[in-house]
Amino acid sequence: MTKSAVIIVLALSSLVSLSSCANTANGLAKDGREASSALDQSTHRILRAGAN
Repeated sequence: MTKSAVIIVLALSSLVSLSSCANTANGLAKDGREASSALDQSTHRILRAGAN
């Protein structure tokens, strides 16, 4: 392979691996927001139950 072909292959493989990392990071952020919301909702239910 020529030097430019090797550079193109390396660049494309880097882009694919970086896009996979971005999808994982977005998924972790979404899971964190959902867990925070669930914890907040359960805390409000507990506080309301204790107020009765």
